Amino acid sequence: MTSVALEAAPDAWAEQDAWAGRKQFINAGGLEIAYVEVSGTEPALVLLHGFTDTSRSFSLLAPHLAGRRLIMPDLRGHGASPAGKGFGIADFADDIASLIQHLQLDRPVVVGHSLGAMVAVALAARHGEFIGGLVVMAGTLKPDFTSDHPLVAGVHSLRDPILPADPFYEWWHACRPDVPEPFLAGLAKDASAMPAPRWRAILEEIRRADLTSTAQEVRTPTLIIAGACDPLFGEAHQQALSRCLSGARLVRAEACGHNPHWEDPAFVAQAIVEAFDA
Repeated sequence: MTSVALEAAPDAWAEQDAWAGRKQFINAGGLEIAYVEVSGTEPALVLLHGFTDTSRSFSLLAPHLAGRRLIMPDLRGHGASPAGKGFGIADFADDIASLIQHLQLDRPVVVGHSLGAMVAVALAARHGEFIGGLVVMAGTLKPDFTSDHPLVAGVHSLRDPILPADPFYEWWHACRPDVPEPFLAGLAKDASAMPAPRWRAILEEIRRADLTSTAQEVRTPTLIIAGACDPLFGEAHQQALSRCLSGARLVRAEACGHNPHWEDPAFVAQAIVEAFDA
Protein backbone atom coordinates (compact mmCIF):
# COMPACT_ATOMS: atom_id res chain seq x y z
CA MET A 1 0.00 0.00 0.00
CA THR A 2 1.25 3.49 -0.75
CA SER A 3 0.15 6.97 0.18
CA VAL A 4 0.22 9.86 -2.29
CA ALA A 5 -0.86 13.32 -1.17
CA LEU A 6 -1.78 16.34 -3.25
CA GLU A 7 0.20 19.55 -2.88
CA ALA A 8 -1.22 21.54 0.03
CA ALA A 9 -1.60 25.28 0.46
CA PRO A 10 0.97 26.99 2.72
CA ASP A 11 -1.65 27.73 5.37
CA ALA A 12 -2.25 23.98 5.76
CA TRP A 13 1.41 23.56 6.72
CA ALA A 14 1.12 26.43 9.22
CA GLU A 15 -2.04 24.95 10.75
CA GLN A 16 -0.43 21.56 11.26
CA ASP A 17 2.81 23.08 12.57
CA ALA A 18 0.80 24.98 15.20
CA TRP A 19 -1.07 21.93 16.47
CA ALA A 20 1.33 21.05 19.30
CA GLY A 21 1.13 24.59 20.66
CA ARG A 22 -2.62 24.22 21.23
CA LYS A 23 -2.21 21.50 23.83
CA GLN A 24 -3.29 21.88 27.45
CA PHE A 25 -2.56 19.52 30.32
CA ILE A 26 -4.38 17.96 33.24
CA ASN A 27 -3.15 15.60 35.95
CA ALA A 28 -5.03 12.29 35.76
CA GLY A 29 -4.21 10.23 38.81
CA GLY A 30 -0.59 11.35 38.86
CA LEU A 31 -0.11 11.18 35.08
CA GLU A 32 -0.22 14.26 32.89
CA ILE A 33 -2.58 14.02 29.94
CA ALA A 34 -2.26 16.46 27.05
CA TYR A 35 -5.32 17.49 25.08
CA VAL A 36 -6.54 20.01 22.53
CA GLU A 37 -9.90 21.66 23.14
CA VAL A 38 -12.24 23.42 20.73
CA SER A 39 -15.00 25.40 22.43
CA GLY A 40 -18.62 24.87 21.45
CA THR A 41 -21.96 23.47 22.49
CA GLU A 42 -22.55 20.50 24.76
CA PRO A 43 -22.57 17.60 24.96
CA ALA A 44 -18.87 17.53 24.20
CA LEU A 45 -17.23 15.03 21.90
CA VAL A 46 -14.16 13.27 23.31
CA LEU A 47 -12.07 12.02 20.39
CA LEU A 48 -9.59 9.17 21.00
CA HIS A 49 -6.89 8.53 18.41
CA GLY A 50 -5.29 5.31 17.23
CA PHE A 51 -1.95 3.60 17.82
CA THR A 52 1.07 5.93 17.26
CA ASP A 53 -1.23 8.88 16.44
CA THR A 54 -2.00 11.92 18.59
CA SER A 55 -4.85 14.39 18.92
CA ARG A 56 -3.69 15.65 15.49
CA SER A 57 -5.50 12.64 14.03
CA PHE A 58 -8.77 14.59 14.37
CA SER A 59 -7.54 17.91 12.96
CA LEU A 60 -9.19 17.19 9.59
CA LEU A 61 -12.47 16.12 11.23
CA ALA A 62 -12.74 19.05 13.66
CA PRO A 63 -13.80 21.68 11.06
CA HIS A 64 -16.71 19.43 10.04
CA LEU A 65 -17.90 19.43 13.67
CA ALA A 66 -17.79 23.23 13.98
CA GLY A 67 -19.93 24.53 16.81
CA ARG A 68 -19.45 21.47 19.01
CA ARG A 69 -17.14 21.33 22.00
CA LEU A 70 -14.31 18.95 21.15
CA ILE A 71 -11.81 17.38 23.55
CA MET A 72 -8.94 15.61 21.78
CA PRO A 73 -6.42 14.00 24.16
CA ASP A 74 -3.06 12.40 23.48
CA LEU A 75 -3.30 8.90 24.92
CA ARG A 76 -0.60 8.00 27.44
CA GLY A 77 2.73 7.39 25.75
CA HIS A 78 1.64 9.29 22.63
CA GLY A 79 2.34 12.89 21.68
CA ALA A 80 2.80 15.13 24.71
CA SER A 81 1.35 12.65 27.25
CA PRO A 82 4.03 10.73 29.18
CA ALA A 83 4.09 6.96 29.17
CA GLY A 84 3.10 6.06 32.73
CA LYS A 85 3.63 2.53 34.01
CA GLY A 86 1.38 0.47 31.75
CA PHE A 87 -0.22 0.38 28.31
CA GLY A 88 -3.18 -1.91 28.91
CA ILE A 89 -6.49 -0.95 27.32
CA ALA A 90 -7.89 -0.46 30.83
CA ASP A 91 -5.04 1.96 31.66
CA PHE A 92 -5.95 4.15 28.69
CA ALA A 93 -9.65 3.95 29.57
CA ASP A 94 -9.10 4.99 33.18
CA ASP A 95 -7.03 7.98 31.99
CA ILE A 96 -9.93 9.17 29.86
CA ALA A 97 -12.39 8.68 32.71
CA SER A 98 -10.14 10.93 34.82
CA LEU A 99 -10.01 13.50 32.01
CA ILE A 100 -13.82 13.55 31.75
CA GLN A 101 -14.13 14.03 35.49
CA HIS A 102 -11.42 16.70 35.66
CA LEU A 103 -13.05 18.75 32.89
CA GLN A 104 -16.48 18.15 34.42
CA LEU A 105 -17.89 16.98 31.11
CA ASP A 106 -21.58 16.10 31.25
CA ARG A 107 -21.99 12.69 29.59
CA PRO A 108 -19.96 13.41 26.43
CA VAL A 109 -20.06 11.33 23.28
CA VAL A 110 -16.79 9.38 23.08
CA VAL A 111 -15.43 8.75 19.58
CA GLY A 112 -12.60 6.24 19.30
CA HIS A 113 -10.53 5.27 16.27
CA SER A 114 -8.69 1.92 16.08
CA LEU A 115 -6.80 1.64 19.41
CA GLY A 116 -8.96 4.56 20.56
CA ALA A 117 -12.05 2.53 19.62
CA MET A 118 -10.89 -0.30 21.88
CA VAL A 119 -10.27 2.24 24.65
CA ALA A 120 -13.73 3.73 24.11
CA VAL A 121 -15.38 0.30 24.45
CA ALA A 122 -13.47 -0.37 27.67
CA LEU A 123 -14.38 3.09 28.95
CA ALA A 124 -18.08 2.51 28.25
CA ALA A 125 -17.96 -0.81 30.09
CA ARG A 126 -15.89 0.40 33.07
CA HIS A 127 -17.25 3.95 33.41
CA GLY A 128 -20.51 3.97 31.49
CA GLU A 129 -22.06 6.47 33.89
CA PHE A 130 -19.69 9.14 32.55
CA ILE A 131 -20.62 8.98 28.88
CA GLY A 132 -23.75 9.56 26.85
CA GLY A 133 -22.77 8.03 23.52
CA LEU A 134 -20.14 5.85 21.92
CA VAL A 135 -18.66 5.87 18.41
CA VAL A 136 -16.44 2.93 17.46
CA MET A 137 -14.55 3.76 14.25
CA ALA A 138 -12.33 1.26 12.44
CA GLY A 139 -12.36 -0.78 15.63
CA THR A 140 -12.09 -4.35 16.81
CA LEU A 141 -12.74 -6.43 19.89
CA LYS A 142 -9.93 -8.89 19.29
CA PRO A 143 -7.10 -8.04 16.90
CA ASP A 144 -5.74 -10.92 14.85
CA PHE A 145 -2.20 -9.67 14.32
CA THR A 146 -0.03 -12.74 13.80
CA SER A 147 3.74 -12.49 14.12
CA ASP A 148 4.11 -12.15 10.33
CA HIS A 149 1.40 -9.47 9.99
CA PRO A 150 2.78 -6.38 8.18
CA LEU A 151 2.10 -4.19 11.23
CA VAL A 152 3.90 -6.51 13.63
CA ALA A 153 6.80 -7.12 11.27
CA GLY A 154 7.08 -3.42 10.45
CA VAL A 155 7.06 -2.29 14.06
CA HIS A 156 9.63 -4.89 15.09
CA SER A 157 11.93 -3.72 12.29
CA LEU A 158 11.96 -0.10 13.50
CA ARG A 159 15.11 1.18 15.18
CA ASP A 160 15.76 4.44 17.00
CA PRO A 161 15.91 7.11 15.93
CA ILE A 162 12.80 6.58 13.83
CA LEU A 163 12.75 9.01 10.94
CA PRO A 164 9.53 10.68 9.73
CA ALA A 165 10.57 9.64 6.21
CA ASP A 166 10.84 5.95 7.16
CA PRO A 167 9.28 3.84 4.35
CA PHE A 168 7.09 2.10 6.95
CA TYR A 169 4.83 5.15 7.02
CA GLU A 170 3.91 4.61 3.36
CA TRP A 171 2.09 1.48 4.54
CA TRP A 172 1.06 2.58 8.02
CA HIS A 173 -0.48 5.89 6.94
CA ALA A 174 -1.84 4.63 3.62
CA CYS A 175 -5.00 6.47 2.59
CA ARG A 176 -6.73 8.17 -0.32
CA PRO A 177 -4.55 10.56 -2.35
CA ASP A 178 -6.44 13.73 -1.40
CA VAL A 179 -5.48 13.58 2.29
CA PRO A 180 -3.31 16.70 2.86
CA GLU A 181 0.44 16.17 2.85
CA PRO A 182 1.08 18.50 5.85
CA PHE A 183 -1.29 16.40 7.95
CA LEU A 184 0.44 13.13 7.07
CA ALA A 185 3.85 14.72 7.66
CA GLY A 186 2.69 15.87 11.09
CA LEU A 187 1.46 12.39 11.98
CA ALA A 188 4.79 10.85 10.94
CA LYS A 189 6.71 13.43 12.98
CA ASP A 190 4.55 12.76 16.05
CA ALA A 191 4.88 8.99 15.73
CA SER A 192 8.64 9.17 15.18
CA ALA A 193 9.04 10.93 18.53
CA MET A 194 7.91 7.70 20.23
CA PRO A 195 10.86 5.38 20.93
CA ALA A 196 10.73 2.06 19.12
CA PRO A 197 10.51 -0.02 22.34
CA ARG A 198 7.33 1.90 23.24
CA TRP A 199 5.81 1.11 19.83
CA ARG A 200 6.46 -2.56 20.50
CA ALA A 201 5.19 -2.49 24.09
CA ILE A 202 1.88 -0.86 23.13
CA LEU A 203 1.44 -3.12 20.12
CA GLU A 204 1.90 -6.21 22.30
CA GLU A 205 -0.86 -4.99 24.63
CA ILE A 206 -3.11 -4.47 21.61
CA ARG A 207 -2.35 -7.97 20.32
CA ARG A 208 -3.20 -9.52 23.71
CA ALA A 209 -6.48 -7.66 24.10
CA ASP A 210 -9.84 -9.41 23.87
CA LEU A 211 -12.80 -7.13 24.57
CA THR A 212 -15.50 -9.60 23.57
CA SER A 213 -16.97 -10.02 27.05
CA THR A 214 -16.25 -6.39 27.93
CA ALA A 215 -18.32 -5.15 24.99
CA GLN A 216 -21.31 -7.17 26.15
CA GLU A 217 -21.38 -5.06 29.31
CA VAL A 218 -21.78 -1.79 27.37
CA ARG A 219 -25.20 -0.17 27.69
CA THR A 220 -24.32 3.13 25.98
CA PRO A 221 -25.98 4.06 22.66
CA THR A 222 -23.40 3.11 20.05
CA LEU A 223 -22.54 3.93 16.44
CA ILE A 224 -20.03 1.77 14.56
CA ILE A 225 -18.25 3.41 11.61
CA ALA A 226 -16.33 1.03 9.36
CA GLY A 227 -14.08 1.77 6.42
CA ALA A 228 -15.42 -0.47 3.66
CA CYS A 229 -11.84 -1.16 2.51
CA ASP A 230 -10.20 -1.42 5.95
CA PRO A 231 -7.14 -3.72 5.63
CA LEU A 232 -6.69 -4.10 9.40
CA PHE A 233 -10.19 -4.66 10.79
CA GLY A 234 -12.45 -5.82 8.00
CA GLU A 235 -15.99 -7.12 7.84
CA ALA A 236 -15.56 -9.98 10.34
CA HIS A 237 -14.36 -7.53 13.00
CA GLN A 238 -17.27 -5.17 12.32
CA GLN A 239 -19.82 -7.96 12.56
CA ALA A 240 -18.30 -9.07 15.88
CA LEU A 241 -18.65 -5.52 17.16
CA SER A 242 -22.28 -5.42 16.01
CA ARG A 243 -23.08 -8.70 17.76
CA CYS A 244 -21.50 -7.75 21.08
CA LEU A 245 -22.50 -4.08 21.30
CA SER A 246 -26.21 -4.44 21.86
CA GLY A 247 -28.33 -2.20 19.65
CA ALA A 248 -25.36 -0.64 17.86
CA ARG A 249 -25.91 0.88 14.42
CA LEU A 250 -23.29 0.10 11.76
CA VAL A 251 -22.50 2.49 8.89
CA ARG A 252 -19.81 2.04 6.25
CA ALA A 253 -17.61 4.73 4.77
CA GLU A 254 -17.35 3.60 1.17
CA ALA A 255 -13.94 3.77 -0.53
CA CYS A 256 -12.29 4.38 2.85
CA GLY A 257 -9.66 2.23 4.48
CA HIS A 258 -8.61 2.20 8.11
CA ASN A 259 -8.87 5.99 8.55
CA PRO A 260 -12.30 7.25 7.48
CA HIS A 261 -11.88 10.48 9.51
CA TRP A 262 -8.89 11.38 7.31
CA GLU A 263 -10.29 10.15 4.02
CA ASP A 264 -13.91 11.32 4.29
CA PRO A 265 -14.22 13.55 7.38
CA ALA A 266 -17.47 15.10 6.14
CA PHE A 267 -19.14 11.66 6.05
CA VAL A 268 -17.84 10.75 9.51
CA ALA A 269 -19.02 14.05 11.01
CA GLN A 270 -22.47 13.71 9.44
CA ALA A 271 -22.81 10.15 10.76
CA ILE A 272 -21.90 11.26 14.29
CA VAL A 273 -24.22 14.26 14.26
CA GLU A 274 -27.15 12.26 12.86
CA ALA A 275 -26.68 9.52 15.46
CA PHE A 276 -26.51 11.72 18.53
CA ASP A 277 -28.32 14.96 17.67
CA ALA A 278 -31.71 13.35 17.06
